[in-house]
Amino acid sequence: MKLGCCAYSYREKLQAGEMTMTGFLDECVKLEFDGVELTSYYFAEADRGEVLKLKRECFVRGLEVSGTAVGTNFCNPDDDARRADVQKTRQWMYYGSIMGAPFIRVFAGGPAEGDTEQAAFERCVACLEELLPHAEAHGIVIGLENHGGITSTAEQVERIVRAVTDSPWLCINLDTGNYKEPERELPMTAPHVLTVHAKRRHRGTDGEMHDVDYDLVRRVLADEGYRGYINMEYEEPEDPMTGVPSFMEVLKRAFRG
Repeated sequence: MKLGCCAYSYREKLQAGEMTMTGFLDECVKLEFDGVELTSYYFAEADRGEVLKLKRECFVRGLEVSGTAVGTNFCNPDDDARRADVQKTRQWMYYGSIMGAPFIRVFAGGPAEGDTEQAAFERCVACLEELLPHAEAHGIVIGLENHGGITSTAEQVERIVRAVTDSPWLCINLDTGNYKEPERELPMTAPHVLTVHAKRRHRGTDGEMHDVDYDLVRRVLADEGYRGYINMEYEEPEDPMTGVPSFMEVLKRAFRG
């Protein structure tokens, strides 16, 4: 398994202008990451020229583009807002294909106030169905993340996967910090996983934060023959300039040791 870093890990510095995307790449080289997930939020100008430039900057540094990511709510009952998220995803499929990103992370979202989970579920499935032909056309797999809402549990994630037309262009982006019962839920999700986001901690059923058990994560993924990226998403309150290197040592021991 390979180790990558999401630009999201340095979100505050990128948003404040304290770090550029090329500065992020340099930090990843220093920390010996294999690749980078180029989160859409942090591009100054999302156009073809900028993504091509960043693709070159990754290449000259020996970094693979492990993927890209958009923020979406496919459950939104507002038709215009939901259509905008579908269009945004299509746009970033195009940009991702230019950068050589093999997948694009999306969120399902959740029911709005007064809405039902069933209605939200049906909207989400319809959006994913609509996006599948575009994913195939661009050669970029859709990675649906377990990210609260109607993907809070492994059972909910499986329900969506079963409902969407069977396609090699849809997978699960496993977020190790978003299940409350990882020992039970990770094995349920693992057969559909082609990408992984690694968090330092997760909230358990007791409401407390616990360190993610990366021996468990490695074992479950290895049992499914997973050989892809473990992409760090650093969310802890510590400054990422010290927190990311510290977490990197945890991931190195688990996946390179």
